[in-house]
Amino acid sequence: MPRDAKQHSNELSEPGQKYSDSGISRGQWVYEKLIQDVRDGKYAGGVRIREEEIARALGVSRTPVREALSRLQARGLLELAPFGLVVTELSRQQVLELYAVREILEGSAARFAAQHASDSEISALHSIAREFDRDHADPQRLAHLNRQLHGSIYEAAHNRYLMRSLNEFQDTLALLASTTFTVVGRPKEASKEHAVIIKAIERRDADAAEQAARQHIHRAQEARLKMMLGIVM
Repeated sequence: MPRDAKQHSNELSEPGQKYSDSGISRGQWVYEKLIQDVRDGKYAGGVRIREEEIARALGVSRTPVREALSRLQARGLLELAPFGLVVTELSRQQVLELYAVREILEGSAARFAAQHASDSEISALHSIAREFDRDHADPQRLAHLNRQLHGSIYEAAHNRYLMRSLNEFQDTLALLASTTFTVVGRPKEASKEHAVIIKAIERRDADAAEQAARQHIHRAQEARLKMMLGIVM
């Protein structure tokens, strides 16, 4: 039997954030909202997604929901099961493949950032890193700041095609349950790794920046595998 809305009735049936005209279409808004909900763990892997319940919860018609679900399926975040659409559940092998590609993309972003980042962009990286270092008590806060930091590196790379690939890849990363910052010691390690990446970018050392970024993602993969095996302490 599928895990479906019955197990997530509170999230699906309670009124949530409603659409307001903010310069994006309803379909795009629903798409972004559902990705965030997957990232936040509201819809776990294997959970059935029902079009009518999403529409009711978000206060929109079924047309933009259908559009968003179609995009999510095309991106691999949803898959068709015999009983309907479900959130994709990644296997250990898929996680390894995901991190292998992420390591290459993140390394390239750091390399290009070392070559093209402006002084103000480097200053912004330092600022986000300091905020990350300030308090390691809240894993979700750290995950948010980590996404900000990586996003700023993408922007500092000044390569529109790499940026597009990385932004799409971030959507797929939403399938990874929880955050590796729940693994004991990982926040402190990540702080050190961030510092090495930023210093290499600041020195304009493209080789060192790429190597540091790839090592950072490799360490994140190790933490993710610990989580999958139930080793968080």
